[in-house]
Amino acid sequence: MIEQSTLKEALNRNTREGVVYQTMPNGWVRCFSCGHRCKIPPGKDGICRVRFNRDGKLFVPYGYAAGIQLDPVEKKPFFHAYPGSQALSFGMLGCDYHCPYCQNWVTSQTLRDPTAISPMQRVTPEGLVDLAVRYKARILTSTYNEPLITSEWAVEIFKLAKRVGLVTSYVSNGNGTPEVLDYIQPWVDLYKIDLKGFSQKEYSKLGGSLNNVLDTIKSVQRRGIWLEIVTLIVPGFNDSSEELSEIAKFIVSVSPDIPWHVTAFHQDYRMTDPDNTPVTTLLRARNIGLTEGLKYVYAGNRPGEVENTENTFCPSCGVTLVERVGFRVLSNKLKNGHCFKCGLKIPGRWE
Repeated sequence: MIEQSTLKEALNRNTREGVVYQTMPNGWVRCFSCGHRCKIPPGKDGICRVRFNRDGKLFVPYGYAAGIQLDPVEKKPFFHAYPGSQALSFGMLGCDYHCPYCQNWVTSQTLRDPTAISPMQRVTPEGLVDLAVRYKARILTSTYNEPLITSEWAVEIFKLAKRVGLVTSYVSNGNGTPEVLDYIQPWVDLYKIDLKGFSQKEYSKLGGSLNNVLDTIKSVQRRGIWLEIVTLIVPGFNDSSEELSEIAKFIVSVSPDIPWHVTAFHQDYRMTDPDNTPVTTLLRARNIGLTEGLKYVYAGNRPGEVENTENTFCPSCGVTLVERVGFRVLSNKLKNGHCFKCGLKIPGRWE
């Protein structure tokens, strides 16, 4: 096992001075990469443990990956963006949350949990873009850990990706700030946000702020970045009909066209007490979303078990437009982003 001190040294070497911060008196800095807005004295880390103050400057992750994988875009999940396309996914280490059910905990909880160890691989922005082109990926995705806290690295990659016509995306907890969203806005096309519940009590257990996430959702939508929202439904944590209804009402208030993915929890990391989410709960959540006025609600993480709720339907005439099982697209009948039957324009990124 890699010692934490050795890992910390390796992380410190793979850095450069950040952008999304300001200097303060007495050598302190204030970081704006996430909603914690950490004030960091010299020689200390932020909450994420991977952004740190060195001699009055904020140093941030750069030049490595802790995971690289070619995924279908539906796995992110984006259902209204380039169906059937491949996304080259890359991630680093660290997170500003400490979710007890995190499925990527070996990367996200580095330096917070001594058992969370993931190998680091030196890469360059050019190398990642070349890899995406070589494997005919349509999309580059920053994921596996929280992309907001490694935004300087993602932007360097995405600048090159744009030059060769690639689509770029974030898979994020949504704990953003106006400053970091201003910084990434020119370079990010698609943004998935986890809305993990609808009470601050729950968010406090995860290390986050509900209001920050709600503000980020509204801001991403206003900025014209394509947005999809995921709620992982955990029995006994956020699965009441009342809470699901509040989530749906909020999303409708931002836009009824935002796709909402209600996905199944399975026991992982430190949360092994609740049962895995039953199909009936996913179907109930989907019905709540539709009843509250959302046009596109998808049940996930139980492929082939959730009736036809992985499909995209025309909200006007009801015809099936995109048929899916899990992450596989079986058919796509959209015509230039419109319903093939009634001609309704379906929101998304289809071209």
